[in-house]
Amino acid sequence: MSAVLNCNISFIGGGNMAQALIGGLIARGLPPTRITVSDPVEQVRELLKEKDVHVTEDNLAAIADADIVVFAVKPQVLAQVLRPLHGQFEDKLVISIVAGAEISTIANLLGTERVVRVMPNTPALVQTGAHGLYATEYVDAKDRELASQVLAATGLTIWVNSEAQIDAVTAVSGSGPAYFFYMMESMIRAGKNLGLDEKVATALTLQTALGAAQMAITSSNTPAELRKNVTSPNGTTQAAIEVFDHAQISQNIQAALAAAKMRSQELAQELSDSI
Repeated sequence: MSAVLNCNISFIGGGNMAQALIGGLIARGLPPTRITVSDPVEQVRELLKEKDVHVTEDNLAAIADADIVVFAVKPQVLAQVLRPLHGQFEDKLVISIVAGAEISTIANLLGTERVVRVMPNTPALVQTGAHGLYATEYVDAKDRELASQVLAATGLTIWVNSEAQIDAVTAVSGSGPAYFFYMMESMIRAGKNLGLDEKVATALTLQTALGAAQMAITSSNTPAELRKNVTSPNGTTQAAIEVFDHAQISQNIQAALAAAKMRSQELAQELSDSI
């Protein structure tokens, strides 16, 4: 983490994900005075002032002294935000967390090839995110390490081998939290139908999800092995798993992720075509 602590980092866009990264970086020792955030919304700027970072609504001013610039804007405003900044990135590393924005799109709009594309996910808001990163050969090992350190402030960082794999990352981890929330929602509803108070069903479900994830992370066994270990023959767990299997839950999950990947590809193409 030491290298990034000596960098000036600017954020274009100060929304939730940017705020999560800013909070994580400060918690890891980056002085707030090294952070500048540009956002058009006064309420957002006032909120960010509480973190003692520099705030502005002038994007050019925000990036002037930056070593690293993180773009965290909505895809629909990407072109209008980036075009006026073209040619200002000769000595700057660009990190984009803009959904669907391919590296070629960012590079053309800014006039630089030093671009890292990131697919984050929302648990970054509580420093437990999972971030997929990709960069072309124009981004050297030093820049890759800097990008890793920025994103590691809010969770796990994984580099993928091709930009096409970012669509798979989107399907697995980018959209992934919603799948687990869906499962939790269903379990809470089932608990209520079985006679539990909603607060009890919620507490049991959330703690079970947390415990299962922690077991999977710390165990030398795979999730499949852990499941088999707690599934006694003719027991209650087996009865539930048989219902899942009969409903082809595993196949449906695979189909759902394939649909998410395809939609990610479509959105990237739509964004590229609109610019």
